[in-house]
Amino acid sequence: MPKENAQHFYGHGKLLLSGEYFVLDGALALTLPVRFGQTLTVDYRPSFNPMLTWKSYDVNKSCWFEAHFEFWRFRCVDENPSPEALLLQEIFQQVRRQNPHFLRDEVDVHVETNLEFPRDWGLGSSSTLLYNIAQWAYISPFELMFNTIGGSGYDIACAQSNGAILFQNKNKIPFWAPVNFDPSFKDQLFLLYLGNKASTKDGVREFRKKYYDQGKILPLISELTQAMTAAMSLDVFSQALRHHEEIVGAVLDQVPIKPRFFDDYFGEVKSLGAWGGDFALVTVPADGCSTAEAVALAQRYFRQKGLGVFMPYSEMILVENKSEGGHGPIQ
Repeated sequence: MPKENAQHFYGHGKLLLSGEYFVLDGALALTLPVRFGQTLTVDYRPSFNPMLTWKSYDVNKSCWFEAHFEFWRFRCVDENPSPEALLLQEIFQQVRRQNPHFLRDEVDVHVETNLEFPRDWGLGSSSTLLYNIAQWAYISPFELMFNTIGGSGYDIACAQSNGAILFQNKNKIPFWAPVNFDPSFKDQLFLLYLGNKASTKDGVREFRKKYYDQGKILPLISELTQAMTAAMSLDVFSQALRHHEEIVGAVLDQVPIKPRFFDDYFGEVKSLGAWGGDFALVTVPADGCSTAEAVALAQRYFRQKGLGVFMPYSEMILVENKSEGGHGPIQ
């Protein structure tokens, strides 16, 4: 098949604004698709010895990963396969379990993936990959995730959405619905890159060691998610952020990011996703000065901390809300 007739798939990256960790146990989460994602392109060529050739390119168009697989059991045929190759092998084997007819033709298959964001930004390189593979193979991306890398599935819902969603996972059944979250104060919200790639698996492992009263905490987190969604002012929104951080910190037995690293900052700083890395949400209140002056002060503050990636909310987050339909009720 000519390359111009290749198959193309795309998934949006994500940020989790509320419900980190607790979304695994059924709490309501507010999650935001971002403007950056990952593409997957599939090209087929006739062959008497079918082979799957995989190449992954980073945001700078540099090939950072290449591997080759046979079709019978999707075994990586490269010598000393990397951990990434072995994970991809596991993913394809699960795909075959979900769709026994996947890649049974006598053709070579050439796959290219291209990231639109740096790999260490934690915006969903794995979840967008799984979503794209699932679309290619006509299978459930949630089942694919649950049986490979694990997780709540919020990032899979984000991959197929064009605006903010409320997400809930009840007994491994994902429910999500589009929500009108386009705050009037968004010019006072920024995404701060912390320079550390947090391990979600490690974070979840530590979380699972903690005991907490689910009957008390999960409704509180869900209420705070609703409060963030409905907030009409930066002050109300900031109060919800602060309360959310306090609850997560108490359960994890960790000091939240603001008092730990930015105690003298004049706004709020909230961890997004697994604590300890990736991105944080920063509020920039303008008390006694213009918003532009407050933003300049905030930029200077974080730059002095060695943190230079300070991105306006509107440059990172998708605000259009044309999700491919929610799935089930959100209560």
